[in-house]
Amino acid sequence: MKMSEVSLLEWQKRYGTEQACAKALAKVRWPDGFRCPRCNEAKAYYIKPRKIYQCAQCRHQVSVTADTLFHSTNLPLVKWFWAIYLTASDKGGISALRLSKQIGVSWPTARNVLKKIRTAMAHRDSLYRLEQIIEFDDTFVGGKQTGKRGRGAAGKKPVLVAVETRGKKAGFMAMQAVETVSKETVRNFLRYRLKPGQVVRTDALPALNAVNESQRHQKKVTPPEEASTWLPLVHIMIGNMKNFLNGTFHGVSLEYLQEYLDEFCYRFNRRFWESELPLRLLNACLTHAPVKFAENY
Repeated sequence: MKMSEVSLLEWQKRYGTEQACAKALAKVRWPDGFRCPRCNEAKAYYIKPRKIYQCAQCRHQVSVTADTLFHSTNLPLVKWFWAIYLTASDKGGISALRLSKQIGVSWPTARNVLKKIRTAMAHRDSLYRLEQIIEFDDTFVGGKQTGKRGRGAAGKKPVLVAVETRGKKAGFMAMQAVETVSKETVRNFLRYRLKPGQVVRTDALPALNAVNESQRHQKKVTPPEEASTWLPLVHIMIGNMKNFLNGTFHGVSLEYLQEYLDEFCYRFNRRFWESELPLRLLNACLTHAPVKFAENY
């Protein structure tokens, strides 16, 4: 879906008030005008002090944020909208600490806002399946520690990585943090990330033999010096992802690694529409269902 470009000043002009933000959310929820979620009645009364709509027929009350990503939020919508813009406008992303300073909230609030935004990002990418010729490999993410290096090293999280090839350039990509690289985790990744019957190139890791069950598998024993020839794009993506994690966030907790991978993939997959990204992400957030964590912000 084509989105218009929007500058920082234009964003402020469009969404600089609570009323403007609520209007944008209402337009997405009720594009043809208010509809009661209980009885489908089109007429409602707006109760301004409580910021809710009351159905004229069944008297059911609903807020514009109910059953959306902003469900039960105590944070002004203006701050939500600015968080979305700041997350989308910088291709390096934004940390919770920096966001907390930019929009004037606590670090835990900024952290949960970003987590919900990344959930919307992940949902959008989950609707797409990789196709045609795909490079597929695994990597490990985690800080340097003494002891064994590489596969089986302590304190590291395996990540499955797949990227479409478009000639010498990359198409869409997907990444999934897993507990271990096994045939089962590979099967699950392929089931949800790739269309069946695609050409998938891998190295000769035994766990990747599961690729042959649903895809057209091309595997090759790949010494390190040949990696850039057989699987060039996937290794570039792995390097870019690690630079993203270390550059913006200076490393991340492995417990929350997947949400950062989701953000990296979402932004990369829309790199050709970078100027449209704030409005694309806003639309993804406005149309997303509620996301519940231990606390609501």
